[in-house]
Amino acid sequence: MTAEPTGSAASEGPAGAAGSDIEPTQEQSTTTRSWLRDHSELGVCVLLLAIGTLVLTDALTMSVDIAQRGPIGPRTVPFVVGSALLLVAVLLAVDVLRGGRGEAEGGEDIDLDEPADWRTVLLLSGVFLATAVLIGPLGFPIAGALLFWGSAYALGSRHYDRDPLIAAVLSLATYFLFDNLLGVPLPGGPLMGVI
Repeated sequence: MTAEPTGSAASEGPAGAAGSDIEPTQEQSTTTRSWLRDHSELGVCVLLLAIGTLVLTDALTMSVDIAQRGPIGPRTVPFVVGSALLLVAVLLAVDVLRGGRGEAEGGEDIDLDEPADWRTVLLLSGVFLATAVLIGPLGFPIAGALLFWGSAYALGSRHYDRDPLIAAVLSLATYFLFDNLLGVPLPGGPLMGVI
């Protein structure tokens, strides 16, 4: 005497087979989403790789006939930065694929419940935009000093006697470094004949 299959076992004929075909597809998409979520840092790797490639491509196509004054020219810094970006992208990708994960922000001085400081973000954005607009008519020494001093102010420094002096020294040092040592001409503006 053999037992008849029960209703649940009998109903797993063609319909049960079709149901089992659908479930792996859903499981695969869930598994794919889970894998991508666990390896989301690979997006940063792709971004760094793209930026590094762009910087190196731009450096290779740069015209240096006018500004070249020796073995170190305007291409040196883009080559170093682009190569470093590619190296960091590869090393980060290897670390992520081996199971490395970035730690979530934490610490005793960080409150993750606090909202973003939009005032600082807007002040810094305004300083950068003002520098981009003023660098042509005022030149780099003045626009750079405004950039350094405005950034310090936006980030909370309130030393009105010291900050403008430090900003002016940093701006002039940057101007001389790029214009005289690296051969990258920066606009001098009205101070062109003075410095």
